[in-house]
Amino acid sequence: MMKKRIYIAYTGGTIGMKPSASGFVPVEGYLTETIANMPDFYHDDMPEFVINEYSPLIDSANVSPEVWQTIAHDIEENYDAFDGFIVLHGTDTMSYTASALSFVFENLTKPIIITGSQIPLSQLRTDARINLLNSLYIAAHHPINEVCLFFNNQLFRGNRTTKQYADGFDAFVSPNVAPLLEAGIEIKKLSKLPNVMPKEALKVHSIKVQSIAILHLFPGLNWLVLDNLLKSPLQALVILTYGVGNAQQDEQLLDTLKRASERGIVIVNCSQCLKGAVNMQGYATGHALSEAGVISGADMTTETVIAKLYYLLSQSLPYKELVTLFQRDLRGELG
Repeated sequence: MMKKRIYIAYTGGTIGMKPSASGFVPVEGYLTETIANMPDFYHDDMPEFVINEYSPLIDSANVSPEVWQTIAHDIEENYDAFDGFIVLHGTDTMSYTASALSFVFENLTKPIIITGSQIPLSQLRTDARINLLNSLYIAAHHPINEVCLFFNNQLFRGNRTTKQYADGFDAFVSPNVAPLLEAGIEIKKLSKLPNVMPKEALKVHSIKVQSIAILHLFPGLNWLVLDNLLKSPLQALVILTYGVGNAQQDEQLLDTLKRASERGIVIVNCSQCLKGAVNMQGYATGHALSEAGVISGADMTTETVIAKLYYLLSQSLPYKELVTLFQRDLRGELG
């Protein structure tokens, strides 16, 4: 049987760093050279792979929509030549990138798995080796044709993840959807997913920098902060509210939000809670936000809401169409 071929886009992050006098730093060529000398990656059961190291390597804190577009173009240019794709990425913004790429790629017929590590490959107790080995193996032998995130023996739907743990191996969680696969003694499927091949050709959409802001509500917040924020050239605002989407019953707040939505600013209500969904009809406080033109983020993570706004705003859609599409499940991000 012919081996599958996997393309690895090494963008940067902790996985390829080495210690220095000022802390861990990325070193060009180190990861590729190290993997070339690790026999496990060339086991008979492993796929063939090619590593493309980006230059310069990118710390994930510096990731931007331009970087997402670069990754998308890289995969698009190599799409026909490979059976699957791995993106090596820093953990801090990994969920943002996974969410963004899920929207950029439409009609995927091949897996894209984003992974990285909490400890560099250069260190004794690294999680880099097992994360990359499993990602390669799953991409070749258990492909799911969407953008996924693999970490700590679990494969998640990319646009359902959030980083929950700053320095633990179980760094990522999928709050409202079960993991897709678990890499134990065997590769175990945890979710029943229809893995139907799209009939339409692959589409790679553009994604660009947009003017988006987040406002985290807390008791005693001065609404002048919101008023000043909305006076800036803003295209979208994400409000992190309480519980199922509640905010203070304040006429100044509601009037400010209504005037902003009437000007075409997309305002999204997201919960500060990790699990659950926004329900703007459950309480009067949430209903009042809806009456002011605020739309629901439902059970999407904050990372997915931001990425989805970037994606939709990049398509130059009319306001009403954008609002409609935002509330529609496009890539499995809504449940």
